[in-house]
Amino acid sequence: MTQAAMDPGTNVSTLESPGAEAIPEPKKFALVASKGGLDEVYPILIMASTAAALGWDCRVFCTFYGLDLVHKKRQKKLKVSAVGNAASPPPINGVEMRVPTIIGMLPGMNFVATKMMKGWMKKSNIPDFESLYNTCVESGVQFYACATTLGVMSVDLDDIVEGASCLGATAFLDFASEADVALFV
Repeated sequence: MTQAAMDPGTNVSTLESPGAEAIPEPKKFALVASKGGLDEVYPILIMASTAAALGWDCRVFCTFYGLDLVHKKRQKKLKVSAVGNAASPPPINGVEMRVPTIIGMLPGMNFVATKMMKGWMKKSNIPDFESLYNTCVESGVQFYACATTLGVMSVDLDDIVEGASCLGATAFLDFASEADVALFV
């Protein structure tokens, strides 16, 4: 008996023929994307691309503002909000600079915050959103637009990027219930 067959925590698929070795099934990773800011979708794409690189079956369910992740027009305009993020901005070159929230309300501050975020990503050799999203898709990550959210947000299926599909919460929960890792972001 193989170690995988003895370990109840390992997903295995046993072949029908006697004496056949168990073939491990890939781990399953269910991600729910509920936010649509650039700083909020980067962690989703980083985790999804990493899971795919590890050979995991990764599926991302985009609901409410997370729908922007798979929206043709909106995914090209993702921004970082300069207001409402208590941790913003992070230390720059090791210097703590806490900017009063009221400064974030000035015209152009979302542009500045977005530009800073893109600069940090580039400096850290992290691909831009489009490249990272494409890496996920090319690696087999499946993206779903929440069927209910499409109706709530008045979004047509034609507005969803090629490669993403529409799925209801019940169907995604079926997958998530069997996932090894499930996260709501």
